[in-house]
Amino acid sequence: MIREWLAVPPKWLWFLLLLVAFELIADILAKQFALSGKYAFAVLSIIGFIAANTAWLISLRTGAELGKGAVLFSVLSAIGALIVAYVLYNEKVNIYQVIGLILGVISIAFLSME
Repeated sequence: MIREWLAVPPKWLWFLLLLVAFELIADILAKQFALSGKYAFAVLSIIGFIAANTAWLISLRTGAELGKGAVLFSVLSAIGALIVAYVLYNEKVNIYQVIGLILGVISIAFLSME
C-alpha cells in the first residue's frame, strides 16, 4: 500500500498541497497587513484564502476524505506557519509546539493506515 501511495500520489493530494501553499501565502500577507496597515496586503490575503479554499473544494471533489484531509492540512499548515513565523518574523517556537507538531505527524501516519 505505501509503495503504491508513494509511486503515484493521489490527485487530491496535489490540491491539498496547493491548499497549504495558498494558506501560507495568505497568512504571510495577513501578517504583513497587521504589521504595515496597508490594505493591499489585506485584499491579497483574502484572495489567497479564497484560492486556498478553492483548492480544498477540488481536493474533496477528487477523492480526499474529510477527516484525513483536514488533519493533513492542519499539521502541514502548522508546520509551515511555525517555520514562517520563526524564519521571517523571528517569533519564538517553544517545546510544546514542537511536541505538538511531532504528535501531529504521528497522527497523520495513523490516519493514513487502512
